[in-house]
Amino acid sequence: MAQVRLPATLRRLADGRDRVEVTENTVGHALQKLENTYPQLSGWILDERGNIRRHVAVFLNGERCKGDSALAEDDEVDVLPAITGGV
Repeated sequence: MAQVRLPATLRRLADGRDRVEVTENTVGHALQKLENTYPQLSGWILDERGNIRRHVAVFLNGERCKGDSALAEDDEVDVLPAITGGV
């Protein structure tokens, strides 16, 4: 199964899990399933139309990807929300 890995900032919204196994065939469907399984995540990764939010970076096996990217059995998806701040 593919895995979605969550950063520490989102783990508390996914019952403390740092990774979640998914069986969906695209990154977007996997993220929708993740939000359906952990409703507290709703709105943090996907917008109201189901698209990846502009300030969220999603990587498939280390490469930036889009929601329609195909997902294979051994793939790893990393979700990285933007970090704000400055000097």
